[in-house]
Amino acid sequence: MIIEALERTITGWIKGLDHYTLAELRNKPSPASWSLGQVYFHLIDNTWYYIEEAKICLSSDDHSHEQALPDGAAMLTNNEFPDTIIEGPDTNTDIPQPNNIEDLKKTLAQLKDEISSLALLISNSHYKGKTKHPWLGYFSAHDWLQFADMHFRHHLRQKKRMDEFLRVNQINSDDHIKP
Repeated sequence: MIIEALERTITGWIKGLDHYTLAELRNKPSPASWSLGQVYFHLIDNTWYYIEEAKICLSSDDHSHEQALPDGAAMLTNNEFPDTIIEGPDTNTDIPQPNNIEDLKKTLAQLKDEISSLALLISNSHYKGKTKHPWLGYFSAHDWLQFADMHFRHHLRQKKRMDEFLRVNQINSDDHIKP
């Protein structure tokens, strides 16, 4: 079930790209914040990491008895991130701007394909290993995919704020156009 949810979530992000120009995807609300295009890159990069961690889980029974820490377990149980702005390790890194919209769509589609392949690995694997999330304890392959879906959905809140910024920015620029 988590695979289908994650694929639907990624599809929503792909379809969302149809509503933006490249300039809008590169527009930053402030010099210290990310553009929406950078959010897309963040999601893509992190999801590839989660997929690799899930694959490691499916290669052995290492750490199978370890648990998520309380915050991680609560997030997985609630199937969502806390409704707060989270500053993680990527917050102050230099994330690239997109070169074009089609590359973002293509890469997201590749993620979906890889997740579909991973679903088969999960269903056929007899290993139940876990790997350690840097702050939230140990996750199984299934947990990593659930976390990926939660991460995409968490950034929908940020996307909503950015959509409002872009809408207001568009209204303000329209006000300066003389007939």
